[in-house]
Order: sequence, then structure tokens, then C-alpha cells
Amino acid sequence: MEVFRTAILQPGPPESFALQTVQQVIKPQKGTKLVQDENQLLENILRTLLQELVSSAVQSGEQIMQYGQSIDDGEATRGHIPRLLDVVLYLCEKEHVEGGMIFQLLEDLTEMSTMRNCKDVFGYIESKQDILGKQELFARGKLVMLRTCNQLLRRLSKANDVVFCGRILMFLAHFFPLSERSAVNIKGVFNTSNETKYEKDAPDGISIDFNFYKTFWSLQEHFCNPPSLTVAPTKWQKFTSSLMVVLNTFEAQPLSDEEGDANNLEESANFSIKYLTSSKLMGLELKDPSFRRHILVQCLILFDYLKAPGKSEKDLPSESMKEEINSYEQHVKKLLEMTPPKGESFLNKIEHILEREKNWVWWKRDGCPPFEKQPIEKKTVQDGAKKRRPRWRLGNKELSQLWKSADQNPNALTDPQRLQTPAITEYWKPLAEDMDPAAGIEAEYHHKNNRVYCWKGLRFSARQDLEGFSKEWYL
Repeated sequence: MEVFRTAILQPGPPESFALQTVQQVIKPQKGTKLVQDENQLLENILRTLLQELVSSAVQSGEQIMQYGQSIDDGEATRGHIPRLLDVVLYLCEKEHVEGGMIFQLLEDLTEMSTMRNCKDVFGYIESKQDILGKQELFARGKLVMLRTCNQLLRRLSKANDVVFCGRILMFLAHFFPLSERSAVNIKGVFNTSNETKYEKDAPDGISIDFNFYKTFWSLQEHFCNPPSLTVAPTKWQKFTSSLMVVLNTFEAQPLSDEEGDANNLEESANFSIKYLTSSKLMGLELKDPSFRRHILVQCLILFDYLKAPGKSEKDLPSESMKEEINSYEQHVKKLLEMTPPKGESFLNKIEHILEREKNWVWWKRDGCPPFEKQPIEKKTVQDGAKKRRPRWRLGNKELSQLWKSADQNPNALTDPQRLQTPAITEYWKPLAEDMDPAAGIEAEYHHKNNRVYCWKGLRFSARQDLEGFSKEWYL
């Protein structure tokens, strides 16, 4: 262990000393690659060293990723722990040690760190994302990395640590391929534990309609569990009656352009997960365009789910229910278009997102097939297995031979002996025989009935016997 503690203090890149340090500590049988028992021994040494470094950092009051002597490796100053992680990452990348070792150390580090230190640790993970995502490392450590990120998400507050949660989710989206089934909710299970708590009894001195307040927030019970609306007709009726009250209130109290400009939704970053449900805030929230859009978009997502393909027969809405969904959907879209600022543009973006979401629905319904297509392998033909068809210069053998003979004898095509015109007397002989009664040839078989024969004869006559041709034409 002391050898590694001394090694991480050395200047220079890890490749200049990492393998030599492992060989000095473990003395591997195969020289540059450890066997299973040697990997396990090295992992135990590194995990113990990491634990001691974290303990020392906590006792000194420093942040764990900045603890210890700064080391100039030519690019940036590094603490002891990032330096140790760099060394292990290099060994894993070059396959000198087992590829999952770096993932195990990162999991241990996050478990030993406070949430403040975890942000620095996760920053290191993000900076090494390209290396950690290589196939030889990813296959060994993807489950450990998924477990590490899920443990971080469980420790974080969804209301106060929204940005950090978003960083973790974005990392997982880039780290895992699109077709990774562990990141897909195959069964479409909803988070029914996401309960929205609101006041049940009216407080003293309330200035709004408390019945509307309860009706408004009761919609969240249906939004967090959409499948229940198709199972029980009474729930659907209760939901539609509550929804109509809310939509009619929005329509009766439209927002002006000045109120929309006062709440500049594009310039201010809004990271709220949930709105406050106090009845005293109801009047102010109704004047907030972002709040209205939040509720109306929830309605569109619910309707889109109810109309989504791929459900079983019992989960499909009835025909009357489909008509009601279309009616309410048009009403909600109208209100979104009326909500400033830029209501029409916002509605177009939401419709585009929901349309693209259907592709994911179909993909999940088909069992999440992988998106990556393997390249088509070129089949090599063995000798004698299949003969190639000969390629001729002019399309076939005869024309190629004719062209070849013309190349050898340029005068072949113009040779007068190549094509001879028959004498006119010889050409008309068959016609004279037809006219001889002694021949007994029936009239329908006479050559005069052959138009091609007569046309050729007239051409020959015009060339050889122009006087006779004029008589024939006259006759």
C-alpha cells in the first residue's frame, strides 16, 4: 500500500510508472496482465488505500478531491485521490488489470463522501466519460455505474438538488446506448407514490373559492396514475367533471400580454419540480402563465397516453371515451394557444414533442430492438464454387467477334463481296412461277400477297431497271 501511496506523488503521466508499480507490489505471473487472484488482491489494496485517503481528507477538513499535495502532471494540479483514480483508470484501459476495478473504486468513493463532495466526484466521472464508455470497460462496469448513479439519485433531494439530478440523468443518457433495456420502463409502471398533498379543510380568511381549490389539485391524483381512468368509469367521469371546471375557469380568466411579459419564461430558468399547494397562493398561481402551461401540458400528456397504441383490449378506451378525449384535447390546445407569451409557438413545440414520443411507444411495444445495425459482411466466393459470367465488349459473343474482325481488317465492313444485291430478274422469278397455271399454286400463297417482298422488289427495280419500275408502278 505504501508503494502506491508513494507512486501517486510522482510527477509525470500515469503510463510512466503505473505498470511498474503494480509489478513491484503484486509480482504478477504473466508479467503485464494480472490473473483473477492477483486482481482481487490489488483491488483490496486500492480500496483500503482509498478509504484511508478519504479519512485523512475528512480529518483535515479539506474536500476529498482537493486533499493532499498538488501534483503537476503537465495539464492540471491534482489531489491524491484524483491521481489514484487516474492511475487505476490507465491500468484498466490498457487491460493490465480487470476493467471493472475503476468502477468499484468510484462507487466506494461516492458512498464515503458527503453530497457536497459527491458533486466533485461526479465531475471527475463526467470528465472521464469517453474513456469509461469504451466497450472493454463499459461491458465490465455498466451495472456498477448504474447502481452508483441510482444511489446518488436516492440520496439527493428532488426539490433542492434538481440541477445535480439532471446532471446524473444526462450522464446516464449519454453513457448507456439508446437500446439499453435497464433505462427503459418496459411495463409502463407509473410512480403512484408521487402524491400531491393539499389542504382538505378551508382555512380562516381565505379569499378564493375553496371548492375550486380542491377540485384543481385533485386532478394530480389522476395525472400520477392514468391507467386507473380506463378501468373504472366513475373515475373518468369524476376526472372530466373536475377538468371542465378548471378549463372553464382558465377560459373565463384569460391572461393579458402584459401579464405574460411580466413572467418572462424564456429568460428566467425555472427548475421547480412541484408548485406550492397552499390555498393562499391559488390566486397568484392562476395569474402565472408558466403554472397554467404546466397543468395544460399535463392534460395533453394524459390524453396522449390514453390514445397511445400497443395496449391490451381491456386498457383501450371505449368509442365514446375517445370522442370525449378528442373534444377535451382541442379545448386544452385552444387554451395553450391563448396563453401568453408566444402561445401558438409553444403549442407547436409541444405537439411536435408528443408526435415524436409515439416513436418511443412503438419501439417499447416491439420489445426495444437495438438501433445499431451491424455492417453487412461481404461473402467471399471460393475457387470453383461459382464462375463469373464472361463480359463481352459489345454485349454478346457474336457482336464482339464481328467487331474484333473489323479491327483486324478495317475494310471488312465496306467490302463489296460482303453484301450483294440480287439481280432483278432473279428476284422476280418466284413471282413469275406463281403466275404459271401449270405450277398449281393457290392465289392466297402467291408472293404478291407478301407486302415486304413486293416493297423490296420495287426498291430493286428502281435501282436496276428504272424504266421497268415505272411500268410496274403504273400497272
